[in-house]
Amino acid sequence: MTGTVHRVAIAVAPNGGRRTRTDHPTLPQTAAQLAETAAACLDAGAAMIHCHVRDAEGRHVLDADAYRDAVAAIRQAVGDRMILQITTEAVGRYAAPEQMEVVRAVRPEAASLALRELVPDASHEVAFSHFLSFMRQENIAPQIILYHPDEALQLKGMMARGLIPFPDIPVLYVLGRYTEGQRSDPADLLPFLDPAMPRFAHFMVCAFGAREAACVTAAGLLGGHARVGFENNLHLADGTIAADNAAIVAGVGEALERLGTGLQTADGLRADWGLDAPGRGR
Repeated sequence: MTGTVHRVAIAVAPNGGRRTRTDHPTLPQTAAQLAETAAACLDAGAAMIHCHVRDAEGRHVLDADAYRDAVAAIRQAVGDRMILQITTEAVGRYAAPEQMEVVRAVRPEAASLALRELVPDASHEVAFSHFLSFMRQENIAPQIILYHPDEALQLKGMMARGLIPFPDIPVLYVLGRYTEGQRSDPADLLPFLDPAMPRFAHFMVCAFGAREAACVTAAGLLGGHARVGFENNLHLADGTIAADNAAIVAGVGEALERLGTGLQTADGLRADWGLDAPGRGR
């Protein structure tokens, strides 16, 4: 928009479903560690945290009680100053009904939903549509994860057929998930933004490897938002290992601000997404 400076929201994905503290000693696994990380990343410039929770053995779980514990700890640490998003990622352990059920049980502020996991074929479309209707009724913000431009076309096709009960829906473009070595490059964003591709009002980008900062900075300059952190990358822009998640957030925030792009707040992103402030327990 002419005269309007796009403000970039930084989301931190601090742990993911596969890495542990053997990969990095500050990677958060417990509710208390997630809360500590959230507070540090908020101070570094993050507006949102994308959470995975673990069982007693450190394995990724979609467990409502574990999520409730994490949500309570994070809210105590940061209040409403961050959007709190849970993951529904399968990580090879869960099927679509279980992925949707954890959102119904927890009723979080926001949840990420991988289209290829929840709608692997047309027979899953109706169940997914009903699930999104539940999320809209409960004021839970969905973010649809898209790994390939073909999935963007699939999602827009579902929207055109009235299966997506939102006028628009936030998406996350994942760069390089299925490339050799999972090494992302800013050019990986171009197929998603090709003029022939569908447009979504609010897109965020995440990337793998040491060029994560370059990828999400490019996305910010092109009107998107940034997701960074130890889930996909342990490095700073100069290739060195980051001290913690907050160092990665701070580095991306400083780069964006040097380029004249301000950082979006949680409330600003909530307004963009049409999301009310979180209710009790969120």
